[in-house]
Amino acid sequence: MSANIPELVIREVTPNITTFSKPFRVFGFLPWGGRSTAIRLNSGSVWVLASTPLTIDTKAALDALGPVKWIMAGDSVHYLYIAEFQNAYPDAKVIVVKDLVKKLQAKGVRVDGAYGSDPEDTTYGFEDEIQAQYFSGFMNKDVAWFHKASKTLVVADLIFNLPGTEQYSKTKASPKVPLFGSFKPSDKVHKTFLSVGHDKALMKKDAHVVVDWDFDRIIMCHGDVIENGGKDVWREAYVKYFP
Repeated sequence: MSANIPELVIREVTPNITTFSKPFRVFGFLPWGGRSTAIRLNSGSVWVLASTPLTIDTKAALDALGPVKWIMAGDSVHYLYIAEFQNAYPDAKVIVVKDLVKKLQAKGVRVDGAYGSDPEDTTYGFEDEIQAQYFSGFMNKDVAWFHKASKTLVVADLIFNLPGTEQYSKTKASPKVPLFGSFKPSDKVHKTFLSVGHDKALMKKDAHVVVDWDFDRIIMCHGDVIENGGKDVWREAYVKYFP
């Protein structure tokens, strides 16, 4: 378990969803911010996209929400804290993406499932309430999840919404993105990011699956949560994949 982080923002988005947001700089200068997201299901068990350290106060908030049953990695690069979460919650299932399996196993992490390796019809026990779509054509092999009850889409790198003012709200550092100022779904540079270096046919297929979900909110790992109008934001960001 990690020491508390003074800059960490723990927020109850809904009575069943809690986010854990903190400053994070990519390459030491890009203020991406980081966020974990925990969702309590109807059973009382907790599903968590683990993308920030398991601090003392993070664990306290998770335990108050309910027993952690699933620990999720959002894609092939969001895995740094999976071992820490598994050590604290050894009975929870660890679900990752194909590209992480060997890397995590080499670190002693028990992997219970992997999108891209397991058969497509594999279920992990939360699918009645949280649907998933694996983006095999995306460079980081991301997964999008849809929590039906709250109409919330949860993603890692499939959508950014920078600057991340919440993630930098307890610091004096600026959250503005160098050169561009922002990196939002409607920005040209963001649309280019989603259209270059990916398998376009697979991206189109998966983007259409997501847009058919009935979501309104988007919680991403990097940037401010989009509280409403999320489906329109998704269409705008992925406009190159829609007719």
